[in-house]
Amino acid sequence: MEITGKIIAVLPARSGVSARTGSEWKVQEYVLETQEQYPRKMCFDVFGSDKIDQFNIQLGEVLTVSFDIDAREYQGRWYNSIRAWKVDRGASMPMGAPTAVETPFAPTAQPAAPMDFSAGGDSNDDLPF
Repeated sequence: MEITGKIIAVLPARSGVSARTGSEWKVQEYVLETQEQYPRKMCFDVFGSDKIDQFNIQLGEVLTVSFDIDAREYQGRWYNSIRAWKVDRGASMPMGAPTAVETPFAPTAQPAAPMDFSAGGDSNDDLPF
């Protein structure tokens, strides 16, 4: 699955040593907010220092994040994990979506001349108004 939005929070990295394998691990969590009429937030993580360095996600960036969702059980409770496996920069936001920095609209072509509906029209209009 994938989602596009703006990074609104970068949470502190966590690291440790696996009890099972003895190897070190590192995970970094981020919060992404969609830029829709009703914005939604999603917390996702990137696992592994190599991936954290490769993605180099910064606060305020607009990204498309590809991720997997998984759930695991621990002591009778279930927990969701949303793990990013790919990050694309330069993502385009949906049309009409508000952005933090509004850019003024600059037309590229000359506007068309306004049409004159008052001259020579048919007086037997079908329209009720």
